[in-house]
Amino acid sequence: MSLFRQASIIKNLQLRGRIIQAVRRFFFDRNYLEIETPYRIPAPAPEAYIDAEASGNWFLHTSPELCMKRLLAAGYPRIFQICKCFRKNERGSKHLPEFTLLEWYCAGQNYFDMMVQCEELIRFVAGDSGSKDSIVFQGRNVDLKPPWQRLPVRKAFEKFSSISVDKALLENRFDEVMAMEIEPNLGHEAPLFLYDYPSCKASLARLKPNDHSLAERFELYICGLELCNAYSELTDANEQKRRFEAEEICRNLSGKPAYPRAEKFLEALQLMPEASGNAFGIDRLIMLFADSMEIDSVVAFTPEEL
Repeated sequence: MSLFRQASIIKNLQLRGRIIQAVRRFFFDRNYLEIETPYRIPAPAPEAYIDAEASGNWFLHTSPELCMKRLLAAGYPRIFQICKCFRKNERGSKHLPEFTLLEWYCAGQNYFDMMVQCEELIRFVAGDSGSKDSIVFQGRNVDLKPPWQRLPVRKAFEKFSSISVDKALLENRFDEVMAMEIEPNLGHEAPLFLYDYPSCKASLARLKPNDHSLAERFELYICGLELCNAYSELTDANEQKRRFEAEEICRNLSGKPAYPRAEKFLEALQLMPEASGNAFGIDRLIMLFADSMEIDSVVAFTPEEL
């Protein structure tokens, strides 16, 4: 059996180890508790475009979000986790069906506070490698000095898209336009936060108090590479139940199997404090610092090699 690929990426895997250590130091220095939640769960969050991998009568989690929020509800104010997550039918230059996710939550903060934490985290990792203020990715110098650029989703459509955000939503082309026309243009000179998503794309995010057409959600882009998905977290259990039901209808119309209802999560949500949360792709962070456009180059084994 040839192990040429593994031999050729030793430096990237060494970099991976250093970056994961730096991420842990970042959170330990800020009084976060590292926690572990089960990978195998009875009821994943229903999402129209994300499919969980079955494990017997249960499922491998697509994210540790539901269990981590139950810990917030139990009184843990600052928690983080680095774990494996699993999603069916995800494979490409930036996607793996088994990938590594950093997820963290902070009580008493909102999505703007979380943007600042993102800046601090990536600058900390860059500083650990000897260059806090800039990095080079695919021949481009990226300025990391804060504050980073912030662009509302509606303005991004006005600037980069061939159609309006309203038309994209009406024609069910929002995700397509985002991927093909908008994302490739984001964050080339400096990191960019794309924020205030349409409410129908809120997922588990809180709606803006003064404008319920928008959700307090953002994604971070550097040189067109999406690194994270973050929210001011929704704490209204009734609203979350309604959203789950809507996602279940979408899954049913697409011919996808129904999931059991995440009742224990919905019960705990009633006790959850106001908080911000972030799901951050560790593999993509390593791609950024390894100056690689291929996720395969920063993991020891791909599914095809097993």
